[in-house]
Amino acid sequence: MSRRYRSAAGYPAAVSATGAGRLVLVRHAMPELDPAVPSTWRRLGEAGRAAARALRPLLPGSAYHVASDEPKAVQTLRELAGHHDVATDPGFAEVHHRYVWAADHGYRALAYAYLEGVCHEGWEPHALVAARFDAAVVRHAAAAGDRMLVVGTHGLAPTVWLASRMRVEPSPARFWAALRWPELIDVALTAGTASRRGT
Repeated sequence: MSRRYRSAAGYPAAVSATGAGRLVLVRHAMPELDPAVPSTWRRLGEAGRAAARALRPLLPGSAYHVASDEPKAVQTLRELAGHHDVATDPGFAEVHHRYVWAADHGYRALAYAYLEGVCHEGWEPHALVAARFDAAVVRHAAAAGDRMLVVGTHGLAPTVWLASRMRVEPSPARFWAALRWPELIDVALTAGTASRRGT
C-alpha cells in the first residue's frame, strides 16, 4: 500500500469549508456471524444494535449520517442516530475480496498483510479503495453543509483511506487490529490526524 500522504488542501472547498474538515468514522457494530451468509449481507443482532445505541449520546443529533450500503453499517448508524434518515453510498463499503469466513484466524492474517501493503489475488487494490472512499467523502461533505459528517463504514476500507491521507499510528495494520465493534474515529482532515474515541 502506498504511503504517499496528502493534506486536506487537495479537497474541494466544500470539504474544507464545512463540517467535513472534521468528520467521524463509525466502524459498524458486531453482526451476527453465520458462515453461510457472506459478510456483505450480515445484519446486527440485538447485542450489536444495543452497542450501537450506546454511542448515541456521543454525537450530535443534528449530524448528517451516511453509511456504506452494507446492512450492518446501515443498521449501526440507524441505531446510533435514533432514526432511519441515513443516506447510503457504496463508496464507503468494505474492501472487496474473495469470500473468507471472517471468524477464521486466517482472515485476520490476510487482512493484516493487506494493510501492510500486500494486495492478495482477488482483493480490491488499495488505490481504488482510497479513491472511491475519498470521492464519497467529498460528495457527502457537500450534502452535510455545516453539520457534522458521520460515516458508517467498516474496518479495512477506512483504514486504507486514512493511510492515503495521513500518517496512521502505530501503523495501518495495528490501527485496524485495535478497532472495536463499534468504534468512533475522529478525523481532522486539515490537521491530518485520526484518533479512536476514548483512547
